[in-house]
Amino acid sequence: MREVEVSRFLRATVPQVERALSPARLIEYEGSFTPREVIELDDGVRVIAGASGLEIGLFFEKREDGYRYEQEGGAGPFEAMETTITYGPENEGVRVRMRSAVTLDLFPRRLTDRVAAWKREAELERALDALETELG
Repeated sequence: MREVEVSRFLRATVPQVERALSPARLIEYEGSFTPREVIELDDGVRVIAGASGLEIGLFFEKREDGYRYEQEGGAGPFEAMETTITYGPENEGVRVRMRSAVTLDLFPRRLTDRVAAWKREAELERALDALETELG
């Protein structure tokens, strides 16, 4: 697996960031998939999302300072993907961090995982862009 991390300082409050983030919104912000169904579970939230004939399940756990989520099974663009979003106060705003680990599990793994990480980093940057726009 290969890891990527992006972060951004936002001129907002923690409550504003919390209101702007939800499992479905995070998927929308990333821009590659469209949330189709949100299923509330006892231990988290499952989002069924799709794009171009591909459907994936993503399982989200709410944490005190953000979310952790992972692709369920191998029916997605990655063999495995997990992401953690955290946020907290910094100076007179909020620092949002997104860290993701991905693998395609294809040969040559070193090259294909690098491409997967590059794609994932772009999705996380888009998510931060969208969140920043949302918060004005």
